[in-house]
Amino acid sequence: MRYRVLIVEDHQVVAEGLAALLNEHDELRVVAIAGGVGEVEHLADVERIDVVLCDYWLPDGTGPEAVAALRLHLPDVAIVFLSADNSDEVVLAALEAGAAGYLVKSAAGSDVADAVRRAIDGEILVPARQLAKLLARRRERSHRSAEHARRLDSLTPRERQILSLMTSGMDNRDIARELNISYTTVRSHVRHLLSKMGARSKLEAVVRAADWGAPTVAP
Repeated sequence: MRYRVLIVEDHQVVAEGLAALLNEHDELRVVAIAGGVGEVEHLADVERIDVVLCDYWLPDGTGPEAVAALRLHLPDVAIVFLSADNSDEVVLAALEAGAAGYLVKSAAGSDVADAVRRAIDGEILVPARQLAKLLARRRERSHRSAEHARRLDSLTPRERQILSLMTSGMDNRDIARELNISYTTVRSHVRHLLSKMGARSKLEAVVRAADWGAPTVAP
């Protein structure tokens, strides 16, 4: 049986080299090459694909976005990422997208072909130690996100209004006029919201609000 391979890679020379490499193996056949997320969406309608070898960074999006588009039509397709970026966050995002493995572009050609074959067989190609490290990072990130949400939820409606106005660039006196409350009251609210957010300054609170995804609240 020959397995049908899709290569998602925007550098044509690299893509053609990978195709030539994989086509040397009797059980593999590259049936299509896509240069971005948009091309993957089109190919998913017209090609039967068993495995995709995908770069992470693409001109119109990311590998996980390409994978998501593909799996709308081919939910069981096997995924292997091949990228120059092997940072923990990127590898974790690839695994969360359903990748069986993640290789760097400096990998030997034989390793790439082997990874594609093993992914089709349903193997997990990430070393146990690296996988444990990545999962620990994911748990830490989830914990931080929960803590950030808790801190934002602890703000009163008035404090959220004031934080929103701070984010728009207003100082305390502007906020007092906007909300028709005293300057002293605004300062008191600001002190409380800084404390709840663990921020040492209004600027730090504004930055944290943006990082934590705080919604904008209309006065």
